[in-house]
Order: sequence, then structure tokens, then C-alpha cells
Amino acid sequence: MVGVHEGSQVTGGERLAELSGKAGKLQQAMGRAIVGKEGAIELLVIGLVAHGHVLIEDVPGVGKTALAKALARCVGCEFRRIQFTPDLLPSDITGLSLYDPQNKDFQFRPGPIFTQILLADEVNRTTPRTQAALLEAMNDFQVSADGKTYMLPKPFMVVATQNPLEFAGTYPLPESQLDRFMLRIRMGYPSPEQEAGMLVSHREGEPVDHLPVVVQAREILEMSEAAARIRFDAAIAAYLVSIVDRTRREPHFAAGVSPRGSLSLYRAAQARAMVRGRDYVIPDDVKELVVPVLAHRIVERGPRTSSERGNAVRVLQTILAELPVPGG
Repeated sequence: MVGVHEGSQVTGGERLAELSGKAGKLQQAMGRAIVGKEGAIELLVIGLVAHGHVLIEDVPGVGKTALAKALARCVGCEFRRIQFTPDLLPSDITGLSLYDPQNKDFQFRPGPIFTQILLADEVNRTTPRTQAALLEAMNDFQVSADGKTYMLPKPFMVVATQNPLEFAGTYPLPESQLDRFMLRIRMGYPSPEQEAGMLVSHREGEPVDHLPVVVQAREILEMSEAAARIRFDAAIAAYLVSIVDRTRREPHFAAGVSPRGSLSLYRAAQARAMVRGRDYVIPDDVKELVVPVLAHRIVERGPRTSSERGNAVRVLQTILAELPVPGG
């Protein structure tokens, strides 16, 4: 027995089914406001379950911010949004110490990063110095200021949006920060049918503003614990490692996937299996997550542009086509 629910003991399989059902309801609720983007919604939920941060990258106006807000609306967590601008300072994110005349001492005033779900909107429109303020929080779930360490609440997730690098006024995220995002999501333009449905749904306001809370913070933590227990066969783990190893030996790349990338793919595959109601990982869990988990971690040779991510995607797809699938 692994837990107690509503006063009665339930088996691990029953609780897994309940949690998977909750994840499904979360996706359905978000889908009411984000039409035709089921894949992007599932990836965002996978990131939430796997204790990972998510980068949503695409051209302006395709629903990046709306997707992040839909998640925040549907989960019972504290949510804050930071609009990143060129004049934003690191202390505007982490907080700062102010002198208190009564105590005759400096008191730390927490910044907006002290929340459970943080929307870092247009994160690549601020300077690298300010971008770096997110690094410690994203990696260690804590903030250091004035020689003291302050823990962040649980769960803690950064959902960042950014515009393609070729757009004016953007600063490329450093590789060290890109590596801390478990997943990168591309929205893409909607189909004509989806866009027509979107016009109807927005006729009386923003659908995101009317979404219900369907999952509480404690249930998210339970989902994360359940995902960590998902079985990962040794042959599938070896398959994952083979994919990562190939990226490090590709002549097209200046740098392949880091060990943090391997671990992110491992955890994301477990979360995908849990969300889909399985207590074991299958090869498709790994294959379907290779591009969103690994492509943004690869460094191409030459100048950095958004098109280089497209080259990384193509090479990753070639690797997947060439490597034998366990049991396939």
C-alpha cells in the first residue's frame, strides 16, 4: 500500500490511475482556452509533473503567454508574472534588502520569484545579467541574497516565453540557462479551422480568465512522486544514453547534450508515462520527447540563430531513425 485516499487504503495502481486522471482533466481544462494545441499542453503538464522548467519559443501572437496563464489558472498554486524588459534588474526578480529604521537593520524583501509558478514573459528581451538571476532558482530551487539562502516554495516552476533570436531587441539566452529548461515548446500557427474556432471562443472575452482550478498543489507533488517511481527498463535507458552520446560525436555540433539533458529526458519520459496512466516507460516516451528535451541544449557551429535549432531537430530525427529501438 502506498497511500491513503478519502479514508481508505488504495493500491499503487489505483492511486496512479487517479493521478493520471487528474493530469488528463488538467489538459482538458487548458484545452478549452488553448484550441488545437494538445501536444503543447501535454508537454507543459509533463514539465510540471517532472519538476522541470519550460521554455515556450515562437513568434509573437501565437498564444505563448496564454498557454502559461492557462496552466496557472487550472492549478491551485500561487502565480506571478514578470514582464522582462531591457531595464529590468536582477533585484527586481529575486528581491532586495531595505533598511528598517525600527529594527535598525536591513530586511530582505522577497521578489516575485518567490512563488510556485513564475511566468517569465519574453525572457530574452532583458540583459544577460538579469537573465542570470534565474539560474540558481531554476537549478537549486533557492535564492541567495546578502549571504543568506532562501528556499523557494514547492512546487516551483518557471514557464518562460521568448521570441525568435532574429527579432529586434532580443538577447540570446546563454547555454547554461537553456540547459536548465527541461523542455522547449514550439506553438506554431493554428490551422484555418482552429483559428475560426478561436475567434468564436474569444467573442465574449478571454477564455483563460474563466478556467476552473482542477488540480491542487499537493496533488502536483503527488504526481511528481508517482512519476519518480515509474519503472524504466535498462534497455530503454541504454537507448536514451545512445541518443545523447550520438549528439556529442556529431561533427555538425560544437557541443552535444549535457548529462543534465540525459537526466531531464529520463525524468520527462517517466512523467509522460505517468500522465498517460502507465507505471512503466516505453520507447515511444523517449522518442517523442527527444526533440523538445534535447534540441535546445545543442550548440551548433557558427553564429547563433533560431534556424540552428531547426538543424538540431533534423539531426536528432536522423539519429532516431538510425538507432535501433529496444524491442522493435
